[in-house]
Amino acid sequence: MVEGSMTQGAGQGPDVRTATLRDFRVPAYVHETGPVQGDPAGVTGPGVAGPGVPVEVAGDPDSGYTPTQRDLPVINRGDTVQVEVQAMPEPPQAPTDEHGPLFVVGDVHGYLDELLAALHEQNLIDADGDWSAGNARLWFLGDFTDRGPDGIGVIDLVMRLSAQAAAAGGYCKALMGNHELLLLGAKRFGDTPVNSGAGTATFQAAWLLNGGQKTDMERLEDHHLQWMARLDAIESEDGHLLMHSDTTAYLDYGDSIEAVNDTVRETLTRNDADECWDLFRKFTKRFAFRDESGPHAVRELLDMYGGHRIVHGHSPIPYLLGDVGSEDDSDGGGPVIEGPHIYAGGLAIAMDGGVTMAGKLLVCQLPLDN
Repeated sequence: MVEGSMTQGAGQGPDVRTATLRDFRVPAYVHETGPVQGDPAGVTGPGVAGPGVPVEVAGDPDSGYTPTQRDLPVINRGDTVQVEVQAMPEPPQAPTDEHGPLFVVGDVHGYLDELLAALHEQNLIDADGDWSAGNARLWFLGDFTDRGPDGIGVIDLVMRLSAQAAAAGGYCKALMGNHELLLLGAKRFGDTPVNSGAGTATFQAAWLLNGGQKTDMERLEDHHLQWMARLDAIESEDGHLLMHSDTTAYLDYGDSIEAVNDTVRETLTRNDADECWDLFRKFTKRFAFRDESGPHAVRELLDMYGGHRIVHGHSPIPYLLGDVGSEDDSDGGGPVIEGPHIYAGGLAIAMDGGVTMAGKLLVCQLPLDN
């Protein structure tokens, strides 16, 4: 069974995997606050969350959501999702003489072969995996490791392409995802207890529960750690506000892009386990742009940081749609993701195609050709 790309947290016992649901629609308790009575829909397993354990709402900035419980069901290979992309006109942004075309990459999660294929399909790399796009600009939206087979290989590739692109007059840059924070925390703090907001947790337990790969930890070196700790959290390109998570939690860290990035880096520099956990917890929030209040949440961020659209990863498109198949589907195909999902009244673009659930690793040029 291939796990969905959902962040969980540290349980109070050995690792426990959640039982597969027959109905994969987002369960009602995701939209509720307060204690869960009797583990609705069988979503949580023993040791993860049980009767009477508070479950907080993902994506609600006031809920104090903490990634210590599974917040979404799992999609298996064989489930299908039809994506309908809203056709919203986007102001044309012609590249200047100094800058080439702009590309963004969704969550990779260790799927190095799929990443190489997607980059090659867009003519960003050659058959040997080297930069071949001249002065093009490439942004990764975070989550390079965990769940997939070769997270360190992905980081090594991005670091190498960054150097090659700069030498060719372009650039390859990356944002920090919640899984970078998780891996940093697991390496730095291990089993040190932290105040999770829903009891005691550890980075190590949360990392393992969320797809941490032993081979990644074994191959993790100081230069990987330094690179991850220096990543920006949020950036703007051609009127697109780029971020990893579909949350308004970025507003807690500063009133400008520069302030947010400085605050995140300073937090990591202080090396305080509780501070780092709180940062990870906030970056794990999701779905702030999905429902009726979504356009307002997007505008809050755009008004503060600038731009006309948000482009993010983090929440897989099948879950944003809230309409996925049953495990009884017998067509043998994976989720049908053809491209990014435009939503929130055309103000947000989701780029996580669900590669961890047999979906598609998305690499797309901006602005989108609607």
